Amino acid sequence: MALRVHDTRRRKKVDFTTLEPGKVRMYVCGITPYSPSHLGHARCYVSFDIIHRWLEAKGYDVTYVQNFTDVDDKIINIANEEGIDFTEVAERNIEDYFSAMDALNVLRADHYPKVTETIDGIISMVETLIEKEHAYIGDDGVYFHVESAPEKYGLLTGQKIEAVRAGAGGRVGGTGSGKRDHKDFALWKIAKPGEPQWDSPWGAGRPGWHIECSAMSLQFFGEQFDIHGGGEDLQFPHHEAEIFQSECCTGISPLVHHWMHNGFVNVDGEKMSKSLGNFWTITDALQTFEPLVLRHALLNAHYRNPIDFSEQLLEDGKRSQARLEGAYHDALTIWDEVKHNHIVKLPRPELGGEGLAHTLGLLEKLGEECAVAMDDDFNTREALAKINAAIREISRTIQSGLQDDDRVAFGYYAVEWLEEFAGNALGLLPNREEALMGPPDDPRRAELAPKVGELLIKRAVAREAKDWSAADAIRDELAALGVTVQDTAHGPVWEIID
Repeated sequence: MALRVHDTRRRKKVDFTTLEPGKVRMYVCGITPYSPSHLGHARCYVSFDIIHRWLEAKGYDVTYVQNFTDVDDKIINIANEEGIDFTEVAERNIEDYFSAMDALNVLRADHYPKVTETIDGIISMVETLIEKEHAYIGDDGVYFHVESAPEKYGLLTGQKIEAVRAGAGGRVGGTGSGKRDHKDFALWKIAKPGEPQWDSPWGAGRPGWHIECSAMSLQFFGEQFDIHGGGEDLQFPHHEAEIFQSECCTGISPLVHHWMHNGFVNVDGEKMSKSLGNFWTITDALQTFEPLVLRHALLNAHYRNPIDFSEQLLEDGKRSQARLEGAYHDALTIWDEVKHNHIVKLPRPELGGEGLAHTLGLLEKLGEECAVAMDDDFNTREALAKINAAIREISRTIQSGLQDDDRVAFGYYAVEWLEEFAGNALGLLPNREEALMGPPDDPRRAELAPKVGELLIKRAVAREAKDWSAADAIRDELAALGVTVQDTAHGPVWEIID
């Protein structure tokens, strides 16, 4: 199946294509580091990490750029309140960001440009826009003139310029004495007393918000690139402003081949907000839940859909992650014991076959279905369902009393299967050394174990007495607890049904 992605600009799923065969140039808007990173940041950058991982898994050579807006009104205000330089505020929160993303197993981008390192490129771009009469100089800075390219308005959101010509356009730009039209937005701001500033042809000042990403993408990718991503809140005004600036500066359209946006994070049904008291930093969340549990919970929704964070979602993620790491631990342990010895050849996978051949056929099919889910606009929720089914089959097979050679060979196969789909593709596995130390406890399994053990003993007694109706009744009671039982040569094996 060809990879298909939802393109915001075209408002539909399309076949994924690149400007240069085999290569992907991807730019994702980064954080404004005025405070520690929060769950919204985790959602965004885990989502684009999945996109990054799957593109590489499909053989693309990906160049990934993510910026830092390291000078901004909020950063300046916090620095002034604390009596420190604005760079200290930015750098401490950039450090927090990297610490959080590393914990969540987010692969590093190839480049992390900063606004303060891109001033020359920004000034050059603004000069070109003025020369082409797409921007003008006001008393308090330089503004982009939206009416100079009205056909570009609303390309991502579908808004029509006619609908806002007579209305307030405060979201596009702030009020200012030099602005001619409420739709226009700042490219360069003349510095106020006490603000950081850089020299420019229009006076000492600093860049407007939108121009920075246009200058950075131009610096790394040139006039066009393949993917531009960010949270859905950036569609307007930020990303539409980028289209105006970049396409009017270069004269090349479209700027981006595929626009991609992730959904919001809600907490217990309400949008996450400091004012509502439901605001979680990533550090807060990691005080209670392991990083891979948080990542697992984030992936249990399609990246474009809103995700409702709740204790239940995280507890579900905790149980699912425990089962995944448990299966990985068991498979690694079997293989690690004799990994330097000869591993026998497994039977050919065959869904209609018997024993191990059937199991291998089922796992092969689940792997194919997982890949199909990821090729369908990176559908991690569906991919997780296939992985969970594989975990059940792997755990059942490991505990089923395979002969030693087959057991070792299957352990090796299971390790590779889990690492390909749960590890490399979804980033949900710890490294091998950590996994061999032991899986995390599954709280639900621990809670059920005494009751299940008691019922299995009663079931064994009933089966010994050939009291099949009693044995069936006990199996029904186990099913009501959410437990399934598989009888093996080494006794019954029970698993929790998802």
